[in-house]
Amino acid sequence: MDNRLRFMADLIEPLTVPPGSTVKLSRDHDPGYTGQVTKDQAATLLADGTRLLAEYQDRLAAQDTYGVLLVLQGIDAAGKDGTIKHVMSGVNPQAVQVTSFKQPSADELNHDYLWRCQRALPGRGKIGIFNRSHYEEVLVVRVHRELLAAEHMPDPGDGIWERRYREINDWERYLTDNGIRLVKVMLNLSKREQAKRFLKRIDHPEKNWKFSPSDISERQHWDAYQRAFEEMLSRTSTHWAPWHVVPADHKWFSRLATAAVLVRALRAIDPRYPAADPAVRGEMLQARDELRAELAEKAGAAQGAG
Repeated sequence: MDNRLRFMADLIEPLTVPPGSTVKLSRDHDPGYTGQVTKDQAATLLADGTRLLAEYQDRLAAQDTYGVLLVLQGIDAAGKDGTIKHVMSGVNPQAVQVTSFKQPSADELNHDYLWRCQRALPGRGKIGIFNRSHYEEVLVVRVHRELLAAEHMPDPGDGIWERRYREINDWERYLTDNGIRLVKVMLNLSKREQAKRFLKRIDHPEKNWKFSPSDISERQHWDAYQRAFEEMLSRTSTHWAPWHVVPADHKWFSRLATAAVLVRALRAIDPRYPAADPAVRGEMLQARDELRAELAEKAGAAQGAG
């Protein structure tokens, strides 16, 4: 195995949520964790990761068999936008599709909750990124249960969350069976670091656009969101689509770790460049001979003129 791949596998091993485990974020996952990596090393290691991503993405597009969906979840200011920007910096933008899920529109609310996500799935040979995702339906909607009223559910009942975990797992299994591989990352930010990032958004005019008063009101539900995240991780980390809890207090580490998780998923697919069709191979060789002859003729004419 390539040393870069071995490093990335070792890096993400403690971040993976074992299927069937019960997650307690305060016990199991330190938002400030950086492993054995230092900030000085991170830039070079991330550059290695983005080069590997570019190589795999090129092969993924050429093979045109699998698609990859990166699901990013995290509390406000966890760094989802910056992670996408830095991790995908070296990938061909034609093969990447980013979808940011905001508050559902009236049209989206008039359909089932997975409808808008299904429509945004990447095609074969593509990498799709969900900035927030279908998991909002067991996070923000669970914290603010009154939002269910707008979804026109026939009878949500007390078992709705159990039902949604099952539906999400089944849907993700269906996607995996059909060649869409899911890579799920929860950016785990501490409450203290969130406060510091909110202050930067307020104190720096060029960052004011990132701040919303609703960020502070949502912060008041911190404990409820932590419980919702823990339940989500415990109930939807599966063998076919496991969760990775990436520490987010240090942006340089969260970007490196997210790149490593994505590289590892692409390595598991191991896409290959397709071999030329034997029926076309003869035409290719003939075309090569004709092009070489043409170039040789032009080179000879140029020498004669000189």
